[in-house]
Amino acid sequence: MSNYQLDARNSLCPMPVIKTQNKVNELQVGDTLEVTCTDPGALSDIPAWCRINGHQIIDSNENNGIVVINIRVGE
Repeated sequence: MSNYQLDARNSLCPMPVIKTQNKVNELQVGDTLEVTCTDPGALSDIPAWCRINGHQIIDSNENNGIVVINIRVGE
């Protein structure tokens, strides 16, 4: 199990989700991915994408316009 980071700051919808999808496709089951972005919609869009695709949200938060979402890759 490995940990990865994705910087999707300054990307507007739907790019944070697309960048997350592309990165997750490179990872193994059980890996974690920390996504950092500035699109406030990502707080709902990325978790919705994860539910549909079988990935787990470990945690998410927004602070001063920076959204950080931690994902565990599922099968």
